[in-house]
Amino acid sequence: MRAFPIHAAKVADLQVRIVHLNGAVFDALAAGDLTAANAASPVPLSAYFAGPDWRSVWRMRSEQVAEDPASADWVTGVIWDEDGDLAVGRAGYHGPPDAAGMVEIGYAVDPAHRRRGYARAALEFLLRRASDEPDVRTVRVTISPDNEASYRLVAGYGFVEVGEQWDEEDGLEIIYEAAA
Repeated sequence: MRAFPIHAAKVADLQVRIVHLNGAVFDALAAGDLTAANAASPVPLSAYFAGPDWRSVWRMRSEQVAEDPASADWVTGVIWDEDGDLAVGRAGYHGPPDAAGMVEIGYAVDPAHRRRGYARAALEFLLRRASDEPDVRTVRVTISPDNEASYRLVAGYGFVEVGEQWDEEDGLEIIYEAAA
């Protein structure tokens, strides 16, 4: 059985960790099968994880990990609240560092758990991990121009606007980068 890496962060009074998932969990979540996902997951997941809002992310990660199993240690995992024993969101990188040493961060919190500091805890963990990884030189986030909450979150961490891009699923995104 594959060991799941555990990474932890403490922000304010929150104790969270990012729990990495494997291909079986990604496959089940991509299919919307919460029962199968929970049978393969190292932590229990709520119905929101298998719901329609995140299904495209799980499909993408399922395909990615099938092509490159080692990427599972980098891509989307579960934001786990240690004190509440609760899966509150998802966070990770879009993949391992590219040839230029860039990783892109992605995170989302279940609406039932927003505005409690979970996104900040996940971001701080991912930034800390990036700074500890010798192959990472740049950290990127992309944010929809109308997503003020995400912009306010990353604004205090040294990110600067470097351009924009069109994402087939999310539309226009502003690209922000910071040195790892």
